[in-house]
Amino acid sequence: MRHQLARGVWSAALGAALLAPVLLRLGSDEPGSLWMELSVLTGLLALSALVCTAVLPSRLRSLTSAFGIDGVLGVHRCLGVVVAILVLAHIAFVVASNPANVALLDTDAPASGRAGTAATLALGGLVALAVLRHRLRHRYEVWRWLHVALAGAVLVLSGLHVFWLNHLIQDLGMRTLFVLLAALALGVLAYRWAWRPAFGRGSEYLVREVRPENDTVSTVVLQARGGRHAVDSPSLEFAPGQFAWLRLDRSLAAQEHPFTMASGAHAGHSPEFTIRHSGDFTSTLRRLRPGSPVWLDGPHGSFTVDFRAATGLVMIAGGVGITPMMSMLRTLAHRGDRRPHRLIVVAGMVEELLFRAELAQLRRQLDLTVVEVLRRPLPGWSGFVGEVDARLLAAVLPGPFRRNQLDYFVCGPPALVDSVLAELTELAIPAPRVHCEQFDLV
Repeated sequence: MRHQLARGVWSAALGAALLAPVLLRLGSDEPGSLWMELSVLTGLLALSALVCTAVLPSRLRSLTSAFGIDGVLGVHRCLGVVVAILVLAHIAFVVASNPANVALLDTDAPASGRAGTAATLALGGLVALAVLRHRLRHRYEVWRWLHVALAGAVLVLSGLHVFWLNHLIQDLGMRTLFVLLAALALGVLAYRWAWRPAFGRGSEYLVREVRPENDTVSTVVLQARGGRHAVDSPSLEFAPGQFAWLRLDRSLAAQEHPFTMASGAHAGHSPEFTIRHSGDFTSTLRRLRPGSPVWLDGPHGSFTVDFRAATGLVMIAGGVGITPMMSMLRTLAHRGDRRPHRLIVVAGMVEELLFRAELAQLRRQLDLTVVEVLRRPLPGWSGFVGEVDARLLAAVLPGPFRRNQLDYFVCGPPALVDSVLAELTELAIPAPRVHCEQFDLV
């Protein structure tokens, strides 16, 4: 119920922020030509959409929990495209209202025109950067800071454009609304980029242990800064399956990456992250010593059993995509859950299958069926081989009616997730029953 309420409140708040300037303008009695009115309305809608676009990826926990990180970033991208289209329409309508206005694009134009032109160019760079993200060979951190810098430039220059025009702000209602939108954007961004990284309570933890799972995967176990048994230590409260961004320095410029909690969500359980060491950052995590400080920003996400009601779960995981499934299963075992659950685990070789001993124990605590699938099995393997296809799902799932009452959680490499989603669609599994988060941050 709280989850649905949060979705409703956020949807209403973002809708109001998006449409309020346009509705206020439509309710005014100020006359104007058709082209001029269209230019004003598209400009207002672009500005409010820009504010919403900036607020969405600011890691507000209630927002990411309500819609999931994939949902939030999906809307962020769509709004970014909408802003670009509206800005182009705004410019076209300004010129259509008076062809002489094309001079506003010159370098010797008034300050308001130069600010608008600069904002448009920065927006074009932002869109190009997003479109070309996967084609660029730069590190993600470089892309990220370029993205943030261009987005900040678009916001500031757009605000200056409106202020220096000194037209709409003459109206008290519109001026008040602009101040509220600016306060919303500045407040959320200051909270995201200044307050929470520097002063966020409970964000600092210490490494208790780094436990190798196999040659390429380790589990990082944390403890609260105040110590293992300190009464006043901050604790990480999360729903099983949620994730947090982890960084090794309090600095705002420090690298950070998202990792799902693998530990159970019940009180008193130390947060654990099971991580594949595939790059510089994750390799550094493997070398952390006990007592090393780390900082967490979380929890985030809606990839969790806690926000949904179902007669059972079907979990499909590839590689370290099993981490949110382990968090859910460990939590369900602690709660004494009695529903039937199914876990399908995909790996290359048997040595890459994680948590096999613990899953055997969880099968005794839960009504849990574990299906292991290998892509490159050695001779003698008697389990499933290949991919998660219709044949495998037909062998694991119940009949059509019962399978539609289950919730499906899919996590792993993008190719696996896309393949499984296609198979579930072919089986006519209702879309609201299927959940995945892929951390595609662009």
